[in-house]
Amino acid sequence: MADESALRREMIEVGRRLAARGLVAASDGNLSCRAGAKRLLITARGAYLGELEEDQIVAVDPAGRPLHVGTEPSSEIALHLEVYQVRPEVGAAVHAHPPNATAFSYAGVSLAEPVIPEVVATLGGIPTAQYATPSSEEGPTAIRDLIRTCDALVLERHGALTVGGTLREAYYRMEKVEHAAQVLLIARQLGGARRLSADELSRLERMCRRLGLRWRGPASES
Repeated sequence: MADESALRREMIEVGRRLAARGLVAASDGNLSCRAGAKRLLITARGAYLGELEEDQIVAVDPAGRPLHVGTEPSSEIALHLEVYQVRPEVGAAVHAHPPNATAFSYAGVSLAEPVIPEVVATLGGIPTAQYATPSSEEGPTAIRDLIRTCDALVLERHGALTVGGTLREAYYRMEKVEHAAQVLLIARQLGGARRLSADELSRLERMCRRLGLRWRGPASES
């Protein structure tokens, strides 16, 4: 694991990338990562990710209690704690508000259908978690079952959540969520997005296994 100073610098970089790509606005979104067996880093309440500074990154224990007096952690901390509780192997989580992906949830349209081969191969699918009041204790419950097996979720009417072994991996998955939503939006405007057939999925699965990649797509019907 990287040293804590390096992790803080990476959080700042990821926050600025999210803002530069329009994946967050103002004080939307929050980041977290593991900084040891019993220590997490999370962005502070009200922090602007595009202008994140080191003193807006809070060290907390596994229960979410700040380890130093001062800045309060993000109001979405319960969402992040749920990720680390359910997925011990996860090293970082990104919660952002990608416009297209979020708009799909407002319209009640799922991104989970296997349409884009690269998304199926790398993420499997992008399901939508049931609506939960932002910053409430409903959030962890809403993601609990899905986050066990998924690395990217749309949070109904509340952005998206991605996880990874590192902050950079979680960030790139957020990029992929929004890119997929943009592609699918255009496809729908052009007449509709075509689902990958069972044969196409089977061939994609064989390709992934040949490359030593874990298959994340639908279970084979064969």
